[in-house]
Amino acid sequence: MDLKQYIRDIPDFPKPGIMFKDITPLLSHPAAFQASLRMFAEHYQHRKLDAIAAAEARGFLFAAPLAVALNLPLVPLRKPGKLPYRTHSLQYDLEYGSAELHVHIDGFKEGDRVLMIDDLLATGGTMRAGCQLVEKAGAIVDSCAVAVELAFLKGREHLKPYDVFSLVSY
Repeated sequence: MDLKQYIRDIPDFPKPGIMFKDITPLLSHPAAFQASLRMFAEHYQHRKLDAIAAAEARGFLFAAPLAVALNLPLVPLRKPGKLPYRTHSLQYDLEYGSAELHVHIDGFKEGDRVLMIDDLLATGGTMRAGCQLVEKAGAIVDSCAVAVELAFLKGREHLKPYDVFSLVSY
């Protein structure tokens, strides 16, 4: 299935000059959403993984059903104040400011092999921060996966040495 036909361009969002890739048509089309999850599952079904992690919020949309499909725990990486237990945290810079992610201190076991999932890879800042937080928590990032990659922004370069898999690339 060609997933690109379910990804809509929104010009000048969130600001002028940006061409936003909107995944909501893919999410609202059950066959396309199922196909995307099947593609992820087929790619990772034979990898030795211990957990899936995703930064909020859109990454959760792919990570949760994939965790169920692969029978793996899902570990959410959340914004400050959203997790009720003690956390590891990581502050990081983005092209438009700074952000922070948290994970429960017992989210991973030492040495767990983790698949990082997000909806979109642009400059790689959020995914890179997620990888660093996973490692700070004592786990190992096995690889990174995204539904959509904006290859022209070279986010993959910021994720070296991690393996990166994308369903759709622009």
